[in-house]
This record gives sequence, structure tokens and C-alpha cells, in this order.
Amino acid sequence: MNKKENSKMSPVQFVFRIVQGALIGLGAVLPGISGGVLGVIFGIYKPIMELLSHPFKNFRTHVPKLIPVFIGGIIGFLGVANILAFFLNKYPDPSVCLFIGLIGGMLPSLFREAGEQGRTKGSWISLVVCMCVIFALLIGLDMTSYEVTPSFGWYLFCGFCLALSVIAPGMSFSTLLMPLGLYTPFVEGIGHFDMAILIPGGIGAVVTVILLAKAINALFDHHYSIAFHGIVGIVIAATVMIIPVSGFTSAGSAIVNSICIVVGVVIALALDKFNSSVKVE
Repeated sequence: MNKKENSKMSPVQFVFRIVQGALIGLGAVLPGISGGVLGVIFGIYKPIMELLSHPFKNFRTHVPKLIPVFIGGIIGFLGVANILAFFLNKYPDPSVCLFIGLIGGMLPSLFREAGEQGRTKGSWISLVVCMCVIFALLIGLDMTSYEVTPSFGWYLFCGFCLALSVIAPGMSFSTLLMPLGLYTPFVEGIGHFDMAILIPGGIGAVVTVILLAKAINALFDHHYSIAFHGIVGIVIAATVMIIPVSGFTSAGSAIVNSICIVVGVVIALALDKFNSSVKVE
């Protein structure tokens, strides 16, 4: 969204932005996927962060062009919650494998974006360090089998993780919620419009955006390559950790899960190709 852009969108561009917003909303709630990553891949992340960081300064220039994205985000986020909860409960392993394929198919785009301003030694160090930290954190949580009892305070934490998954590309809010046993009740609460979950979750998300949006935007402005390669490391580690290893123990389930991964990769690559061919100003 540079200053030379036409201020008006064609109907096709408007609809395409809604679709992109819906995918970002979908990514925000799907396990292992980050709405922020999809925003980066679609070229929407930067204007969103500029708006969140300086809402009054950028309101008139950014909001009109982001309205279809926000509409799509709400549709994708709220519309998928019940469906997602159903499939996660009914077909957990194939569902997660489909998500793994989607993430894997998007990694090439994410890696290209990370190297847009070049790669330094610090970039690779950031990738490895962040990957190791996430591996250590998730393996530690898995070994301790720590699970919490959902409450108002924990749903505030869910909102924090949700907002972080949008403003920090690569951070999936399910990464911490699933090991803690909070993901399923939070998603089901969203799908059923449970105010006891939506209110604290919304408060946590809003407070997170207010407190962290400017800091994260500044980090990417001044240390783009290092920050983005760190995100790549986080995505790789989080994706590896959600692989349902037990779902590959029998031939039948291994075939089904492998097909789901391949389908996810194909869909992600197709979306990337389509996004590259349709330029939305």
C-alpha cells in the first residue's frame, strides 16, 4: 500500500481481499497455523501493523483498503470454529496432518519473505536459536504433561496468544494452548459464542495489541531479517511438534495421514501461486 496506489479497489480486488482475510481468520484459529504468517504471505501484514501501531495517523489511508480484510477475518475466524472443533474431535490426526501440509507448503513463501532484505550470520543464528527454544519449551510441556483448569484468567491468556499469532508472524496461538489443554474449550467457546470465554479472550487480545503492536512493528522495521528468520525457526519447530506420530503406526492410518499432508501442501502451493498472479493494490 504505497502512496502511488489507486485509492479505489475493483470488485474483484475487494472480493479477493475478503478471501485473504477469511484465510487469515482461519489461520488464526487453526492449530499450528499463524494468521500473521498468512498476512505476510498475502502482503497484508505490514499495513495492518502500521494501522495497529499508529491508528490515528493511518486511519484514513489504511482502513478503507483493509475493510474487506477485516470482514473476511471475522467470517473465517467465527465461521470455522464449530467445524474445526468437530473435525478435531472426530478426525484429530488427519485434521492435524492437513494443517501440517498447509504449513509445509507455505514455508517456501515464508522463507523467501524472510530473505527479502538479505540474510546475515545473525539471521541464521536467530533461526536456530528460536527453533531450539520452541523445541525445548514444547518438549518440556509434553514431558511434564502439565494441564490447567480453564478459568477467566486462563482465557485472558488465550486472548493474549491469539493476538500474538496475528501481530507476530509465525506464532500460532495453538502452540501453547494445545499442550495446556486450553485449545479445544477456547475454540468451542468461540463457536458457541460463549460470553464467559469471548469476553476475557477479547480483553486479552485487545490489551496485547495495545501493548505489543508498536514494539513488534519496530522490531521488524529495524531488524527485519533477524526477526523474520526467528519466526521461520518458530514455525519449523511448532510444526514438527504437532506431528501425530501415533497416527503413522498402522498402514491404513499412515496412508490417510500422508494423503492429508500432500493435499495440504498442494493447496498451500496453489494459494501461493494464485496470490502471486493476482496483484491487489
